Amino acid sequence: MKPALVFDWNGTLLDDADALLQTTNTILGRLGRAAIDMQTFRDHFDVPLSVFFRNLGMSQSEIETVDSHDSAIFHDTYEPLASKADLRDGARCILETARQQHVSSIIVSNHIVDPLITQLRRHGIEDCVAEVLAFESRATQYKGISKGERLRLYMRAYNLDPSSTFIVGDMPVETDIARELGLISVAITGGFVSETRLRAAQPDYLIEDHHKLLPILQERGLFQNS
Repeated sequence: MKPALVFDWNGTLLDDADALLQTTNTILGRLGRAAIDMQTFRDHFDVPLSVFFRNLGMSQSEIETVDSHDSAIFHDTYEPLASKADLRDGARCILETARQQHVSSIIVSNHIVDPLITQLRRHGIEDCVAEVLAFESRATQYKGISKGERLRLYMRAYNLDPSSTFIVGDMPVETDIARELGLISVAITGGFVSETRLRAAQPDYLIEDHHKLLPILQERGLFQNS
């Protein structure tokens, strides 16, 4: 069985927390609500986005307004901002090292496939990613099978070894997926969720950037020392 690296995209490989905060504040402003700061964002963020908006105190009618027309209010605000976002510190290095060492890198995301692939091409890292597992369109986002189930089916189809597969993410859900599938969990701070919430999920490792991931992978035998 083969090992692999599994990454969340938003907030994990892509440094788009500011873009999502700006999007959130634009939506709040349209509804006549006060803007929030990054700490409040990280304390309350969750998916699907309707849960996040409810955590911020939005009414059901306000949430339905945001969700209408395939969440156009959200996506039309977020995508132009995300198109200017950089990769997280060390992300390019870890992806290129994985490619050089013939370790598959897989993205499992709640985002949408086409804009995600566009971002991979913009950053010149599409050749570093073996597969993108995400939603097909705005209309299907957060509907159908979960990230964990999507990954489970992929791992079974491609004979990936759970005991030597790492999942890296900026939310507790990636740690939960690791427990369900028997993976090694790495939580990364500085994304969409506070460090306090990440620690409470009890991942196997907690890192602040992808440079800190390299020695972990070397220690666990996934990468040869270089």
